[in-house]
Amino acid sequence: MFELLVTLVERVGIIVTIAFILTRFHFFRNMFYQDQLNRKQQLTAIVFFGSFGIIGTYTGLSLSTESLQFNRWATDLTTEEALANSRVIGIVIAGLLGGPKVGIGAGLIAGLHRFTLGGFTAIACGIATIIAGILASLFHKKNKRIKLRSAFLIGALAETIQMLIIVLVARPVEQAWALVNIIGVPMIVANGMGTVLVLLVIKSVLREEEKASAMQAQKTLRIADMTLAHLQSGLHINSADAVCRIIHNELKTSAVSITNKTEILAHVGLGHDHHQKEKPIQTQITLDAIKRGEILIANPDSIHCSVEGCPLGAAVIAPLKQRGETIGTLKFYFQSENDLTNVNIELIKGLSSMMSHQLEVAHADRAYQLAKDAEIKALQAQISPHFLFNTLNTIVSLIRLNPAKARKMLVSLSHFLRQNLSATTQEVTTLEQELKHVKAYLALNKERFYDKLNVNYTIEKDILSHHIPPLTLQPIVENAITHGFKDKESNCNLEIVMKKQREVIYISIEDNGKGMSKAAAAKIHQAPIDSETGSGLALYNVNRRLSMMFGQHASLHVTSSIESGTKIHFTLPYEEVRKQWIS
Repeated sequence: MFELLVTLVERVGIIVTIAFILTRFHFFRNMFYQDQLNRKQQLTAIVFFGSFGIIGTYTGLSLSTESLQFNRWATDLTTEEALANSRVIGIVIAGLLGGPKVGIGAGLIAGLHRFTLGGFTAIACGIATIIAGILASLFHKKNKRIKLRSAFLIGALAETIQMLIIVLVARPVEQAWALVNIIGVPMIVANGMGTVLVLLVIKSVLREEEKASAMQAQKTLRIADMTLAHLQSGLHINSADAVCRIIHNELKTSAVSITNKTEILAHVGLGHDHHQKEKPIQTQITLDAIKRGEILIANPDSIHCSVEGCPLGAAVIAPLKQRGETIGTLKFYFQSENDLTNVNIELIKGLSSMMSHQLEVAHADRAYQLAKDAEIKALQAQISPHFLFNTLNTIVSLIRLNPAKARKMLVSLSHFLRQNLSATTQEVTTLEQELKHVKAYLALNKERFYDKLNVNYTIEKDILSHHIPPLTLQPIVENAITHGFKDKESNCNLEIVMKKQREVIYISIEDNGKGMSKAAAAKIHQAPIDSETGSGLALYNVNRRLSMMFGQHASLHVTSSIESGTKIHFTLPYEEVRKQWIS
């Protein structure tokens, strides 16, 4: 019995060696990464594992129940002969990895083949082989993470069932019992061990692929970090060239190319002498990838390079997308199809997706910046030409009568205009600068209002270094001057408060003007409102920028009633502002 076990283990070694060789093929590797095989893959797997089972049959030992002698290799069997073999290994692995259809299909192929060899156990072994496929498929897991102990038990159990079926089905019973007594334990142990060894080979392949994938993921993240600055400006010749060089240097590719929808933007690596930038796209398969928005693989027949002797024999073409539309391609070139691996294809998918996200973010950032600039320009457009003309006329009239006052007004006007212009380039300013801007604006209005405008300031100096979006306070003050004090002949009082209140900075601007209805006060800063006296766009933009920078808790609060004035106040988070802008 021990000698038979050793011999069977030796034969299992042949099966394991074959399994190791087969794991080098793309099909075998691909199957491990498929959650569900398609019909073609299932048929291929059935034939593959069925053949694996047949090899296990032929590497078995034939036993004569009369002479109790073993033949070293299995051939056609007589009615007194049976086989000690490792057929079950291939069928069990088929069921564990491929599921019911693959397990049962492989079992049918290997079982029918065993039946054709003859011997008094032909029917029993054929049936047992099919049952082994069914049994193993019950333990099928989509992630293929099968424990080695489980694999041993399943392989041993399948062989145990085969011994039981031989006893129940094979005739004469005496020969069946004699056979099981001789080969039962060695075959159960050998096939359990063989299942474990084959699974170990498969696990080593998985670990190898996972390690390679992890390394590729690290490279992808490194490339993403290095290319981000270039892609922030969009997809053009300079950014494409920089990105191609980074990818080529990091991944040691044969060549890398980036195109837009019509022409080559950059090509780095082999073939750069004729795959030149600013030249029209040369291959139809690239145009197909752009049109279909899918990754395509080009072989020597589909590349159709116009230059004879081009060293590039294969390529993976991945679309680059922005807002769901293909705007170009990322192309990895290889010298032959043999260089293409699943890891390479997955890497290219990841890089194209990453670059598409970077382009999308860059586009969104540019759109946001344009929108912000438009808001600032909209605020600047709120400066009334009548205000400027009236201010200039006042200065002109004071030049002879009161030159000192005229000079003071010119200084205020220059500061006011400078602050408006600088707002187009600044993202934030300080409360101190905003207060200076407001004071410059009010100084100009005081001369026009003569003695009827009174301004009262309650300012805590400790908070003036905190930040705020530019052109926040002046539009609110202008709203009070232009609308609140319109047609008011005297006693125009304006109160401006900036102070720390618990954990926030409290800012309010209150006038005693003609006010507005509560309904209008509730809507004026929420959306532009068309009216005879204005649109409310300035207050809407101020409220929107405060909310975007600091959150909804920083939005404007408007309190007003007819002939009772208007109060607009908001709060800024004291600690949050300090951490964000000062640290």
